[in-house]
Amino acid sequence: MLTLSGFTKSAPLFYILYYSRLYSTTIRKMGIQKLNEEERNTLLSPLLTNSSWELVQNRDAIKKNFTFKDFNEAFGFMSRIALRADKVDHHPEWFNVYNRVEITLATHDCQGLSQRDVDLAKFIDNVYATFTK
Repeated sequence: MLTLSGFTKSAPLFYILYYSRLYSTTIRKMGIQKLNEEERNTLLSPLLTNSSWELVQNRDAIKKNFTFKDFNEAFGFMSRIALRADKVDHHPEWFNVYNRVEITLATHDCQGLSQRDVDLAKFIDNVYATFTK
């Protein structure tokens, strides 16, 4: 028997659960790949040319600035993105002052841009479009 924090667990079950958690986390992270050159041309290029996303200097990331009527709109925008980001387990870096929001996207699991960033950027652009009508 193995005792952990006052709980008695059978050693084999503990190891199975512990290592299966490590294994699934590792597999999940291994599945996230940086965008290759072809993907950058086909997936990332339209965001940079048509949607005003910019490459971040000295980092494999993209960013975009958004302006709203007031703080309430900016916060509502951030809330909608936060709900989606949490659902897909991909969280943006952002900065908010009153009616302005700056969002930076990069995938920490692959230390660069991935399909997750492209997908979230498209979602963000679609949400922003609902505020600018």
